[in-house]
Amino acid sequence: MIGVNLASAAGVREVVSRYGLQAKKKLGQHFLVDGHVLGKIVAAADIGADDLVVEIGPGIGGMTQALLEAAGHVLAVELDKQLVPILEGMFAGKAFTVVQGDILRLDLAVAIAALGLGDVKIKVVANLPYYITTPVIFHLLESGLPFESITVMIQKEVAQRMSATPANKDYGSLTLAVQYHADVELVANVPTNCFMPRPAVDSAVVKLKLLPTPRVDADKERLFKIIHAAFGKRRKTLLNALDSEGIGGGKAALAATLEECGINPQARGETLDIYQFAKLAEKL
Repeated sequence: MIGVNLASAAGVREVVSRYGLQAKKKLGQHFLVDGHVLGKIVAAADIGADDLVVEIGPGIGGMTQALLEAAGHVLAVELDKQLVPILEGMFAGKAFTVVQGDILRLDLAVAIAALGLGDVKIKVVANLPYYITTPVIFHLLESGLPFESITVMIQKEVAQRMSATPANKDYGSLTLAVQYHADVELVANVPTNCFMPRPAVDSAVVKLKLLPTPRVDADKERLFKIIHAAFGKRRKTLLNALDSEGIGGGKAALAATLEECGINPQARGETLDIYQFAKLAEKL
């Protein structure tokens, strides 16, 4: 079976037929059947022979097969119990370990330590179900584990929001929350015909290259209180949006603080970058 191209329509059909499988909608399963897109993902992740790749949701192993050609070891986390023995059988003898569990509840540090690989670079690669995209990404970003990068295929709309720039309609609190932890690169757009079965919306691949420390030196709770207030009512000026949330000690004081930071009180939150928000958080 390992001789089959698992990231092709023919390969998916063969695996599905052999094991009596079908994609489970409740788990958001859509199998990638486009080798060109798969190649872009592996290239973007910049995987080497010394790397440990944590793959979330390997499915029937299409991406796993490609990752094993480049990585030192692949640790796959699969929620679907039915797929675990199938993956173990297909990749027997390879530098591959599969753990059954929910990535949001699994102690990933313990799973990595159990491999006994020592000091290795850790990179995450995943084709994430749309319904858990944001929780999984922030779970990884805030886990404290030394990931070098996170390369994921997610809903196109979410990818655009993560990689947006100021004054763009997609720019918002999600953009800044990701930028706080990482550099963001939109790698590729992926149409629905690259999957079996086809999802309802297009996808995209993003790469998050984690920063050694947060991008800005600011009190995190205060910073994001200001950010969420600024984007909670996008049509309001920054002065009115923050004041309506009780931030700044009244309009006059808040206007003076904004001007002290070099920010026009009549500007909207979507025009500020994370450094301006951090400066404002420091002043407030």
